[in-house]
Amino acid sequence: MADLGEDFVEAWPRIVRALAAFTGSLDDAQEYAAEAMARAVAEVGGRADAGGRPLGSLAAWCTAVGKRAWIDDRRRAGVELRHAQREARELRGAIAAEAAGAAGGRVAASALELPVGDRLGDALDDRVALLFVACDPALTEPARLVLALRVVCGLDVPRIAAHLGIQPATAAARLTRAKHALAKARGRFHVPEAPERRVRLPVVLASVAGMFTVAHRDVLDPLSPLDDLGGQALSIADALVAEYPDDAEVRGLRAVVRLGLARRPGRLDGDGAALPLDQVDRTTWDGRLIEAGLSDAAAAADRGDGRFVLEAAIAGLHSSARSFATTDWNQVVAFYRALERVWGSPSVTAGRLSAELHRSLLAPESGERTAALRRIAAELQDLADGSAPYAALDASLALADLAWRTGRREQAAAEYARLATLVPTEPVRRFCLARAGTDAG
Repeated sequence: MADLGEDFVEAWPRIVRALAAFTGSLDDAQEYAAEAMARAVAEVGGRADAGGRPLGSLAAWCTAVGKRAWIDDRRRAGVELRHAQREARELRGAIAAEAAGAAGGRVAASALELPVGDRLGDALDDRVALLFVACDPALTEPARLVLALRVVCGLDVPRIAAHLGIQPATAAARLTRAKHALAKARGRFHVPEAPERRVRLPVVLASVAGMFTVAHRDVLDPLSPLDDLGGQALSIADALVAEYPDDAEVRGLRAVVRLGLARRPGRLDGDGAALPLDQVDRTTWDGRLIEAGLSDAAAAADRGDGRFVLEAAIAGLHSSARSFATTDWNQVVAFYRALERVWGSPSVTAGRLSAELHRSLLAPESGERTAALRRIAAELQDLADGSAPYAALDASLALADLAWRTGRREQAAAEYARLATLVPTEPVRRFCLARAGTDAG
């Protein structure tokens, strides 16, 4: 059977948007898009077995199938309702029958009526249009991210849960609540017009950043386009730049994604274990993507100083340094401090402390260096004991690294063995087990 792979990734948001505009319901759009995709898989397999021609446009085919399925279901529901009403009329008598018959006629007519498609933002990229719908301020940030991963990227609930490090039941509950909250707040599906899109843009950028953070943490070596959440985040960032070419934060976000993806090669050793930053082979990095990312970072810095402008500056310093030791750690720390003021979060603080740790460990031994390491270790321990899961894990990994690099190998090995049971990503688990001296198999 043919592998839909990249065709699925490209077609999914187009199908969902078209069906959402057609049915007026984002929930129905996802259901009928999934059904149409399943039929497409069967259809392609059947044609291949028979030596026939493959489908034409997957998006067009699935949209047509989804529309027909929706109409058929509405007609079937209308017929069933009319039968029920007819029986009720026989029981309630002539007067009640007349009222029920009129109501039945209206229901049947509305069931067959084809809703007018959404005409707002037709020139907008389908994924971006769906993001503006999913990133409604009426939803919480976790709900927006789950909804974006589902309706924009087409990830199923188990994969969303795995990406976010939560239980499938939790992801499913968040998705259900998000859909209900969106339907209650906005009613019929529609893409917001340009002024409202501008209001929602920061939320959209944060959601794309969340998608990329998940990818950068958990998908170090994607096996297929369906798994390459980072590649999808870049494609969406490209579409956002096309829509807002002069926005500093939009350009900054794309810089972060480009530079992160450029450094993805070389993150694993030959056994599939993650490599620490000081051991990465920088010659494997994508030079052209780094150049493009640095261009975005420079353009962003000329226009603003917000969250993604600063994140792009940090990523730029990492990407342009010839080695770990020659990285401008002073400037990295300075940008992190600025980022804490603009967008403070435990994860940002963990990043700043890790940068300070690298800077101090590279400095000559002295009383000042010893005092700095003690202060950093204390602050990292506070984060490790905190309630922010990603920041706590990052802080714990930094503390284990500190013990390793300062010669306390037994203490470090014990900590790495503990962390190997907590990290959600297999390559990082293998790294922890290697430092713990345990077989990673």
